[in-house]
Amino acid sequence: MPAGDLPDARWHKSPVSSPQGNCVELATLPGEQIAMRNSRHPDGPVLIFAKAQLKDLIDAVKHGSYDHLLIRPRGDGAPGPHPPDPRDG
Repeated sequence: MPAGDLPDARWHKSPVSSPQGNCVELATLPGEQIAMRNSRHPDGPVLIFAKAQLKDLIDAVKHGSYDHLLIRPRGDGAPGPHPPDPRDG
C-alpha cells in the first residue's frame, strides 16, 4: 500500500537516524498494527506488521539473527564486512 493511503498516520523517525535521512519511519495504526516506510520515499510503499510481528523482528535483530546479512564475501570467497557506504558521510 502507498503511504499516501494513510493520510492520518503520524510517522516517527528514530532520533539516531542518519543526517542524510537514510532510515525507516514507523506509525501506529488501528487494530494493533504498525506501518513502516522508507524516510527517503515518504509517498512510497508501506509495510504493515502486527505489533507482535514487529516486536519479534526487533528482538531478532537485537540478538544478531540477521548479522550475516551485513557480511559480503571477499574476493577469495571468505566473508568480510561491507565497505563503508559513501552516503553515510
